[in-house]
Amino acid sequence: MTKDFLEAIERHRSIYGIGEDINVTRERIQEIVGQSILNTPSAFNSQSARVAILFGEQHKKLWGIIMETLRKIVPATAFAQTGQKVNSFAAGAGTILYFEDMSTVEALQKQYATYKDNFPVWSLESNGMLEFVIWTALEQEGLGASLQHYNPLIDDKVKSTWDLPAAWKLLAQMPFGARLSEPGEKTFLPVEDRLRVFE
Repeated sequence: MTKDFLEAIERHRSIYGIGEDINVTRERIQEIVGQSILNTPSAFNSQSARVAILFGEQHKKLWGIIMETLRKIVPATAFAQTGQKVNSFAAGAGTILYFEDMSTVEALQKQYATYKDNFPVWSLESNGMLEFVIWTALEQEGLGASLQHYNPLIDDKVKSTWDLPAAWKLLAQMPFGARLSEPGEKTFLPVEDRLRVFE
């Protein structure tokens, strides 16, 4: 089991070429996300992470919002490349949106004033773990995914379009789909420069 997990981590890479024809049901993806939400740890068991899954037309609607938002700020001379990138994400089967419920974070800041400055950091750490767990689980299902950050440019429009609570702070977008491309070669700094062991 440990070997399988470490191999899954190794295979877990950003896949930018994705398609909508997948062999994984929407119910299975929802199950993966639900189990990940339940079992990813959080500081003080705050459970402040929130997630929305967009499939099909809802997924395409998100990337349409992103396209129109970027069209207003990216120079026309540079927009072709931007549009191509956004379209590559829109070509997938869905997008997972990651949020933090800031009302939960703020309540903990008031309740435990000694750790006030830490709670926003801890909530980000927990959300990062959740993103990693879901991403790796999707990879194990044979899907490709990547993590994108068009927030805060799209925050208000996302909340209004899907009627999401104002306290939900958007952190990341994870488009996923069939793997149509493979990642390039990855270079690594020596582990010896990044790890110290004391016995």
